[in-house]
Amino acid sequence: MSNQAQSPNDKKKYDLEERTAKFGEEVIEFAKSFPKNPINITLIGQLVRSATSIGANYMEADAAESKKDFKHKIALCKKESKETKHWLRMIAKANPNKTDECRELWKEAQEFALIFSFILRPKKK
Repeated sequence: MSNQAQSPNDKKKYDLEERTAKFGEEVIEFAKSFPKNPINITLIGQLVRSATSIGANYMEADAAESKKDFKHKIALCKKESKETKHWLRMIAKANPNKTDECRELWKEAQEFALIFSFILRPKKK
């Protein structure tokens, strides 16, 4: 199982292992920019867990022991991508001054969700 995906628009290869890792790193840096208060501590903790889990689960999928294991791990990547979008929305609500940054990270999480959905789609016979 390869960690390369084809973009349907420009046929350019993307290294999903690197892309998911960079996303996790961006979220960690983003998380450091928040004032510590009860709401932010909870929301940021959830965001960091879900966002960094995308890459961790992708690495597990890349090393899957079977097709079933691969699909399961990719499904977890999709689930964590969607959860990340939720936490970004909540953080934007709690911190209106961070809406633009949340929107950019949300877009990347959405792209991941679409990529993983595409990987999981049933193959036509």
